[in-house]
Amino acid sequence: MNIVAFVVGSVLFVGGIVLFGYAWDGSHFSMVMFGAGVLTVSASIAIPFHILKRIDG
Repeated sequence: MNIVAFVVGSVLFVGGIVLFGYAWDGSHFSMVMFGAGVLTVSASIAIPFHILKRIDG
């Protein structure tokens, strides 16, 4: 289960960084993409720290 959480967390983290990059292109949805990036990176950190503690415990 830890390997799956690591892969999912890594994919979410990299996806959030990509969303941060796309937020700087000046489109109308730049604030939405930046907010989605913040939420995605937050979720990638919350999975190992909060959810796995309850599943493996």
